[in-house]
Amino acid sequence: MDHSIPARSRKKIWLGFFVLFVSWYLLLYLIDWSSLPRFASISHHQPNSVKYLGSDYSQNVSLISHVNDTSKNATVYAEKEENSVKISSTDFEGLRNELEPKVQQDDDKYAEKDQEKRAKSGRKSNSCTGRYIYVHDLPSKFNNDLLKQCKLLNKWTDMCQYFVNMGLGPALGNPQRMFLSNGWFVTDQFSLEVIFHNRMKQYECLTNDSTRATAIYVPYYAGLDIARHLWDSHNTSVRDSDALDLVKWLREKPEWNAMGGMDHFLVAGRITWDFRRIIDEDNAWGNKLMLLSESQNMTILTIESSPWNKNDFGIPYPTYFHPSSDDQVFQWQNKMRQQKRRTLFTFAGASRPNIEDSIRSEIMEQCTASRRKCRLLECKNSRNKCNKPVHIMKMFQNTIFCLQPPGDSFTRRSTFDSILAGCIPVFFSPASAYVQYLWNLPTDYTTYSVLIPEDDVKQKKVRIEHVLSQIPRKKVSEMREEVIKLIPKVIYADPRARLKTVEDAFDLTIKGVLERVKKLRREIGEGRNSSFDFDQEYSWKYYTFGTTQEHEWDHFFLRTNRARY
Repeated sequence: MDHSIPARSRKKIWLGFFVLFVSWYLLLYLIDWSSLPRFASISHHQPNSVKYLGSDYSQNVSLISHVNDTSKNATVYAEKEENSVKISSTDFEGLRNELEPKVQQDDDKYAEKDQEKRAKSGRKSNSCTGRYIYVHDLPSKFNNDLLKQCKLLNKWTDMCQYFVNMGLGPALGNPQRMFLSNGWFVTDQFSLEVIFHNRMKQYECLTNDSTRATAIYVPYYAGLDIARHLWDSHNTSVRDSDALDLVKWLREKPEWNAMGGMDHFLVAGRITWDFRRIIDEDNAWGNKLMLLSESQNMTILTIESSPWNKNDFGIPYPTYFHPSSDDQVFQWQNKMRQQKRRTLFTFAGASRPNIEDSIRSEIMEQCTASRRKCRLLECKNSRNKCNKPVHIMKMFQNTIFCLQPPGDSFTRRSTFDSILAGCIPVFFSPASAYVQYLWNLPTDYTTYSVLIPEDDVKQKKVRIEHVLSQIPRKKVSEMREEVIKLIPKVIYADPRARLKTVEDAFDLTIKGVLERVKKLRREIGEGRNSSFDFDQEYSWKYYTFGTTQEHEWDHFFLRTNRARY
């Protein structure tokens, strides 16, 4: 039938199809449909679909311009394009409906996370409430200039080496595998002021607004100041000069007037007796920093405090261990738990023949008599093994009990070296630790130490070996574990790092100071002050037990037994 149609008619039919196609193409693509009201609204509400189609359109126009071969190919392509328009529009609607809940969920999730961040930030901010500390910007003569004079701070030793690493001293390393690979330093026992100051610079709740501060820190290196004048001939005016200048400087500051200095505290890195010169004679020892009226209001932290005065508090001597992470603390504790201890008791020190009531000679005699159970490391001069950390720590790590008798004063750095080594300290006076380090050591001293009254040793009423041998093995094990748990509380972390979960001696000291200042502020607000509620002669008793009533330790603190003090 098709063959009956003339060729001319077939050409007319194809020409008609071609005209229709061109007309359809012009209507679909070259007319701006968005200008019509109905289509404009669609365009407005679906900008993404229009954009999507426009992107495809720019590509497809170039393709269509090349379709000149046959009308059939052009028609097929047009149908494809029309279908793609319908599919794209439909798919976008579905996709949008599908994604909107998910996007909303993501927005909610991110908003929730953001809210958590703000909450955490708020908690961090709120955690400083009641803990803010303001640091006085002292003239450099009171701190940094003293470091520059490090060669003058000790008559026999160049102290400059001990102030590297922010006061920690030279890195110790791990000789004889006695320590850890990091965290150990050759630290001088009198460098606490520098270490503490550098730790304070990293304190998380510092403030530049003194009105927000609970306490105010005075970074005066009192111990380094007086160290320049202890052994040579210096008159009292020279020794007292900086201390007097300091309190004069403080009095002129508005921060002082807020509480008359009761919210101020400083760290004096020597024993209290170096700052309590009672008489103004050139041959008398030390300066009178702690006897000044202004100092009576301040909280002064020392490595040994006075049992008979109210304004100073003992904090631990610096040891050789200054960890930079919690893991270092835990590793060391575990190492001490696994340590084998073959010696019953040990003593590292020297006799004090010039001190009448010293029991050191008796202790050394008893140790010598118990050769199989006691080791003695005699410290005769500055070149002996007592000045080398590896010898001290090695001996303490191999020992169950470490003897800590008074020397020139009540306390010893050796106490903290022994705790660090997991060695149970043996004291001969409660003044050596129990009434000193109230923020760092347990109130129940029997859990971590042994007390053998010094009078019993002096009068040869007891044999140290016998007393220690009678302690049950289970009790010894429990005491050693308690000592090892104390390690974090008696060490100062590296100022260049921050421990995450472990509280060290610095943290506990700051807590103690803040609580003390809060209590004083509260009492002043109530019109009273507990600082005047007791005779400061019984400060040791009041601060330790909260009372000045008669106590079994009273005989230890009779001034007649300590003529020097």
